[in-house]
Amino acid sequence: MSAAVTDLLALLDLERIEHNIFRGRSPQVGWQRVFGGLVISQALVAAARTVEGRPPHSLHAYFMLPGDPSIPIVYEVDRIRDGKSFATRRCNAIQHGQAIFSLSASFQVEESGLDHAVTVPTVPDPESLPSEEELRRRYAALMPEPVRRYFERERPIELRPVDFSRYYQPSGDKPHEPVQRVWVRASGRLPDDPAIHRAFLAYLSDMTLLDTALIAHGRSIFDRSLQVASLDHALWFHRPFRADEWLLYAQDSPNTYGARGLARGLIYARDGGLVASVAQEGLIRERLPRA
Repeated sequence: MSAAVTDLLALLDLERIEHNIFRGRSPQVGWQRVFGGLVISQALVAAARTVEGRPPHSLHAYFMLPGDPSIPIVYEVDRIRDGKSFATRRCNAIQHGQAIFSLSASFQVEESGLDHAVTVPTVPDPESLPSEEELRRRYAALMPEPVRRYFERERPIELRPVDFSRYYQPSGDKPHEPVQRVWVRASGRLPDDPAIHRAFLAYLSDMTLLDTALIAHGRSIFDRSLQVASLDHALWFHRPFRADEWLLYAQDSPNTYGARGLARGLIYARDGGLVASVAQEGLIRERLPRA
């Protein structure tokens, strides 16, 4: 198991400090703010630890303030309702006495029902795409510095974009269809507990998604002239999966307007089963020149 996966597993093992109150940590790797996917996954873990026998089927969350990685995050869970089939939880993430993030999650007893899903897009298999090590070896000299630093960093999630060229061949303002396909998986084998796989999927669901909204403008999330930040996030779990096996993250962006961009994603297992759906709106703002 990679060190990054081991570290993320430790970060997801929240400390219970009181009834319905948990404490989470951030990796001490020099981040200026806490990665949004980590806050989503930790809040989901906190909420799930107050529910028995019902896996989550959806979550809806708002980012309100940047997280401070130098101090712990306190997660306070409110047990909104426990019904016969569904349970509802609200979880607020607290730092410096203020809520920085709020999540609502719904849990359901497992039951059978009607079954259909949108067909998985046709894309190259992940094995036919260059690994991150191969990307670094082939294109490091062509990558802008922020892109190179990102792909040199060890991460708990392995990414294999179907089209990597836009990161080293910027197209300026040339419009492109705002569609992105990325193979993703944990960078090491995970324990069999489905709750861990759901937490890892919640973590990775915040990766690359908002960047899709920038494709239409010939930009990327690494563009230092842009201020980009997640505002809200929604995730629906559909079918069982393993986050340490390849998942196809098929993304598109239907809209950017008013300094905000909307992006959507469908996450498929290798066999074509639709395992999750994601939607996110984020701030996309041109930085004003310093006076």
